Amino acid sequence: MDQAEQLRNIVKKNQQSAPKARIFTVTSGKGGVGKSNVVVNLAVHMQRLGKKVIIFDADLGLANVEIMFGAIPKYNLSDLIYRGKTIQEIITPGPMDIGFISGGSGITGVNNLSKEKLKFLVHNLSELDDLADVILIDTGAGISDHVLEFVMASPEILLLATSEPSSLTDAYSLLKALHRNPEFRQAQTKIKVISNRVVTEEEGMGIYEKLNAVVGQFLKGNLEYLGMIPQDSAMEKAVRQQQPVSILYPEAKSSRAFEVLTGNLLDGNTVPLHAKKGIMQLLSRFIYRRG
Repeated sequence: MDQAEQLRNIVKKNQQSAPKARIFTVTSGKGGVGKSNVVVNLAVHMQRLGKKVIIFDADLGLANVEIMFGAIPKYNLSDLIYRGKTIQEIITPGPMDIGFISGGSGITGVNNLSKEKLKFLVHNLSELDDLADVILIDTGAGISDHVLEFVMASPEILLLATSEPSSLTDAYSLLKALHRNPEFRQAQTKIKVISNRVVTEEEGMGIYEKLNAVVGQFLKGNLEYLGMIPQDSAMEKAVRQQQPVSILYPEAKSSRAFEVLTGNLLDGNTVPLHAKKGIMQLLSRFIYRRG
């Protein structure tokens, strides 16, 4: 039995019990559309509804989540892998006791780990299913292999887009790469569009309709519309003060929009139970590539 097969067996053993945490992967196709802002504000409203939330910041090389939380992580995923820290130790507490994990360089280094290190990582990450009700994955922008690995593994994808032509084009490019990957399982995946920085409800729906039309015509797929976030000066002020707008300005129109989005997300239909994937599925995609 080769190393890759041994690692697959480790993952399968850890996946035997049904995953407890619901996982959302937030992506955008391009940078600068407010992805991390959406992640932290959704987390705030989920936490207010009694959900224990952990954010997994997989945007390597950037630190958007920690900047918006005004908190510098003491440890990241590399400290778990190489320096013997526990999963609890690498979870940095943010506002309202929202936890977040910085990927650092640990995620891209997974493919180079020894069997023992990977086994250790698998065992520790499996604990997240018991530590959280919801795990939000903040991916990097673009359609790199690294981003697609996380998007491919997630049962529920939140796709953020604005009305800018480049945002729509890049969002479609990501969707095209996803649908054309032979490992993508459309029936087991829900892709929900969030329209950001819009002026009206109609503009937000228009962004979704444009994307859904081309996905239906050229990719034979379909998207769902989760809702919109309005252009709001209060959000810009909150970003400058390194706080989520939903905490600093709870009555702002963007904060209200995040509240609605969170309700739509948690009250909406999930993927079928038999298709539900836990945090281990995310890691297993990196492992399976070694075979």
